Amino acid sequence: MAKKHAAPPVDPFEVLLDYERRSLAHVVGLPEQLDAPGLWRGVGYRVGRRRLASGFDEVVEILPMPQVTPVPGAQPWMLGVANVRGNLLPIVDLKQFLEGERTVLHEAQRVLIVRQPGGDVAITIDELFGQRSFNDAEQLDGDFAGEGQLADGRYAHFIDRAYRLGEHAWGIFSLDRLARTPEFRQAAA
Repeated sequence: MAKKHAAPPVDPFEVLLDYERRSLAHVVGLPEQLDAPGLWRGVGYRVGRRRLASGFDEVVEILPMPQVTPVPGAQPWMLGVANVRGNLLPIVDLKQFLEGERTVLHEAQRVLIVRQPGGDVAITIDELFGQRSFNDAEQLDGDFAGEGQLADGRYAHFIDRAYRLGEHAWGIFSLDRLARTPEFRQAAA
């Protein structure tokens, strides 16, 4: 009688990686698009009336607005702290920080989790648009202040380029620069 040999254990992660490799091989043009020169990709969102996008490497996670506990004595733009999977995160009203005008919070509110030295922080956005891609041909030249005041006021410190996609101008907003701004890091009044 022949001995049966047990099949080697299968790593579920390896199976998923194999599925991904095989499926990407059948998508026409996708590998070229992912690494195309002159293509910028990130997360698109709205703050006030400005359409902004930030790099995927700057956004750790996108979540619904968590329950916030106010912090006495904090800056007005510091909404408070929230417990997110056992971690206390400061919640910042980005619109109020940049414009001085409070965001109207609503049920579908989203926050972007941003990595900063000393721990992550959540910033409120008015609307999430999801993934956005821009190419060099869509980039606006130099001064894009005429584009609906995209980089006026405090926004100018965080937007150094913009793109036009259809009828909308999009500013590339540096969350990394925001997280390193001394005023932003000092939320206590």
